[in-house]
Amino acid sequence: MERRDFVKLCAASAACTTLPTAADAAALKARLYARAVLVNERGDAIRAEALTAGVNYVFDYPFASTPCFLLRLARPAAGGVELRTENGGTYRWEGGVGPERTVVAYSAICAHKLTYPTRQVSFIGYRDAPSPVAGNGKVITCCSDRSVYDPAAGGRVVTGPAPQPLATILLEHDARSGGLAAVGTFGGEMFEQFFQKYAFRLQMEMGDRARAPVEGRAVVRELAAYSAQWAQC
Repeated sequence: MERRDFVKLCAASAACTTLPTAADAAALKARLYARAVLVNERGDAIRAEALTAGVNYVFDYPFASTPCFLLRLARPAAGGVELRTENGGTYRWEGGVGPERTVVAYSAICAHKLTYPTRQVSFIGYRDAPSPVAGNGKVITCCSDRSVYDPAAGGRVVTGPAPQPLATILLEHDARSGGLAAVGTFGGEMFEQFFQKYAFRLQMEMGDRARAPVEGRAVVRELAAYSAQWAQC
């Protein structure tokens, strides 16, 4: 198997240094979780070039109850973006993966009020077209608090009350098959806060499976199939 894009990203994250404007901030490194190959509902591997640009795809990772967005952008996401978490951690986002570097993935848990796509409704998603909140479009917006994130720039906050970017989901791309796998996260995770805030709901819906690690494979669905309704703003 050929070397994957993820190898380059890991090397870059290990070499990440503190921004000169915040000498006391800690440089973050990638967090590795169980490897999960991205597959469709039939179990077939998802190929980067087969994704439709502008469509919201969702998969659960690194836990069974924590959804993520998978996106193919219209233009390459070159990377080299310096980002900062709410507690001052800094990291360098190195862009998308795939033949044209257009494929990106982020935690779908909003960094403000922890809004996330549920099975009933999603108030957060990628907006390809212009709207009052999304501006010119091509951003991830949260309609519950009007936070807007740029998926082509590491999920950085464009506008709104969110205190930090969406956490990046690290993707591994196989250059031979075109397949994708989730392998970890980068940036400000919100998982513990998420489990605390929604403990009762998750227990009622999933029981002890809510914290179960996703490993082996992760099923990718369009947002319209993942959530019964999608509130757009």
